[in-house]
Amino acid sequence: MLASAGVLAEARTVVQVLKEVGPAARARLKPYFGTTRYPPARVTFAAFKRERRFEVWAHDGRGKMRCVREYPIVGASGSLGPKLRRGDLQVPEGLYRATWLNPNSAGYLGIKLDYPNASDRRAARSDGRTDLGGDIYIHGHWYSTGCLAMGDETVEDLFVLAADTGLRHVRVLIVPADLRSPTAPAGRAWVGDLYDQLRRDLSALR
Repeated sequence: MLASAGVLAEARTVVQVLKEVGPAARARLKPYFGTTRYPPARVTFAAFKRERRFEVWAHDGRGKMRCVREYPIVGASGSLGPKLRRGDLQVPEGLYRATWLNPNSAGYLGIKLDYPNASDRRAARSDGRTDLGGDIYIHGHWYSTGCLAMGDETVEDLFVLAADTGLRHVRVLIVPADLRSPTAPAGRAWVGDLYDQLRRDLSALR
C-alpha cells in the first residue's frame, strides 16, 4: 500500500507523466508487440506471486490474446493466499480492474486496483470478516506492503500502456502461482472456488 500513502512534493498530472516518460516507454514496449497493434484493444496483466512473474497480455486484433512481455515482480509482501483484512500485508488474489493512474505515487507511479471487489466482499461475508483494507496498487520502487512493486522503469511501461489502452480495457489477474500447473491446495472452502475461477481466467488467455 506504499503507493497510496504519499504524494510527490511537486504534483504532476497524468498528461505530464506521459509527456515525460511516454516516448521512452513506448520505444521499449513496441518491439515486443510485433504484428500486434499498439496500443491494443485491451490488455490483461497477469501476476504470479510464487514465480514473481508479471505477464502482459494484449489482444492481437484477431480475436486472441497474446503474451507480449514478461517482467519480474521486484517486491510483494506476504505469502501465497488471498488478502483477508487490513494490515495483513497480503497481496490480493483475484481478477481486478484498473481504476486510477496515480502520477504522484510514493511508489513513483501507481495503477490502482478495485480491491476489494464484489468477489472479495462476498468471501468476507461468508467468513464474517470486516475491514478488508484497500489502496492496492501496481507501482514502482522495490518495497511494498500489500501491493506489487515493479521497479521504476517497468512501472513506466505499465503506466503508459494502461493510459494508451484506456483503463476500462485493462484487467489485472493476480494468482498465487501458475495455476496451469499443480499448486498447493487451498485452505478455506471459498478459496478453492476462487482458484478454480482464476485457473479458468488464465486458460482463457491462450
